[in-house]
Amino acid sequence: MFDKLLAMQAHFDEISQKLSDPEVIADRTQYASLMKEHKTLTPIMEVFAQYKSAREEFAEAKGILDSESDPELCEMAQMQYDDSKDRIAALEQELKLLLLPKDPNDDKSVIIEIRSGVGGEEASLFANSVFRMYSMYAEAHRWKLEILNASPTELGGYKEISFSVEGEGAYSRLKYESGVHRVQRVPETESQGRIQTSAVTVAVLPEADEVELEINPTDLKIDVFRSSGAGGQHINKTESAVRITHLPTGLVVECQDERSQHKNKDKAMKVLRARLFEEMQREQNDRIASERKSQVGSGDRSERIRTYNFPQGRMTDHRISLTLYRLEAIMNGDLDEIIDALATADQAAKLAGQE
Repeated sequence: MFDKLLAMQAHFDEISQKLSDPEVIADRTQYASLMKEHKTLTPIMEVFAQYKSAREEFAEAKGILDSESDPELCEMAQMQYDDSKDRIAALEQELKLLLLPKDPNDDKSVIIEIRSGVGGEEASLFANSVFRMYSMYAEAHRWKLEILNASPTELGGYKEISFSVEGEGAYSRLKYESGVHRVQRVPETESQGRIQTSAVTVAVLPEADEVELEINPTDLKIDVFRSSGAGGQHINKTESAVRITHLPTGLVVECQDERSQHKNKDKAMKVLRARLFEEMQREQNDRIASERKSQVGSGDRSERIRTYNFPQGRMTDHRISLTLYRLEAIMNGDLDEIIDALATADQAAKLAGQE
């Protein structure tokens, strides 16, 4: 690991030197690329500097203990020896985490799709609750949220809703949310006060740009139709809704949230691109089965990942056996404790896979 870090430091120093070169500064594309790499390497280099310092202090203290007989000097050296030894162990662990392969999608924005599952209208109402939870989480992180398509129900739920979340690191935080979210509560539609179990599925897709995924226009079948459902007077009067079918895969995306057919087409293409990108990545991951096993949750939408029990005020994440008794705060978007725990478990699993 030390030799690898020394090589990274030499590369980092080279980048730092180039960033002060007027010719590089004048080349906006090269400068932006180098700045991005510099930003990625900086945290590693900062910890590596502390690590080298701790190693030097350790060697100095060991030298004193091996050669000195002065009790007072040896006592001070022993303290330095023990302290630097502990710091080296902690910094080594931190460096191992920093050197883990970075998910290339972590800096991307995301598209989230929520669909009601078993439970009828109660599942649709819970889909709305989950959407509100993510909306409040995005707001707390100052991320931009935009609804792409929605199928509301008469009671205020959603059969399905898709939306984008734009912001730095959005995927790195929200990628653990894919799967089945189960709720246990007394439905608003239940007059007898009986607890019902319902579920929604959540899919978190990294947003793909046109450079990463080129779609052949001849592979698309585009239909326009009149919008349906809640939405105002324009509903059913103009053919603003858009349905895009990707012929090679059979994927179908609809969007009718906007009055403008052009805007609906743009939003539908954004969702289609994200779904195709996810499918492409899933195929790659399936070819690397060992890597999939080292991840916390594969993102499989059929995997039950979490239960929200309202009578007990309890949330349980089944992947890491985490139970928290502050459900109200969680439903109000306070998700960081859960996501931090999932990220830590994911890192631990990847570290164990490398050993």
